[in-house]
Amino acid sequence: MTTISEAITTIKKAENDADKLIESTKENSSEKIEESRIKSKEIIEKSEEEAKSDAENMLLDAENKARKEAVHISNKTAEKIEISTKTAMSKVEEASDLVVKSIL
Repeated sequence: MTTISEAITTIKKAENDADKLIESTKENSSEKIEESRIKSKEIIEKSEEEAKSDAENMLLDAENKARKEAVHISNKTAEKIEISTKTAMSKVEEASDLVVKSIL
């Protein structure tokens, strides 16, 4: 009888150990899943921040290039206006000479 009793006790202990192991495994699994969720959320947030920073840098670069191009165009336009003004002023002098000659 002791052998059967010992066997039953051993079986019950094994069942209890198995139940504890199953419970422990479930807890570990839940913890690992939660850790994975947290890590993936952190990775996503970091990636979003990096993408936002990259986009801001790209925008600043584009704005700087546009400003430089605008200054360049403005300078070129100012040069052309100056040339046109000088040309026009020289023609005004010629025209006034012609008017004076035609009056006299």
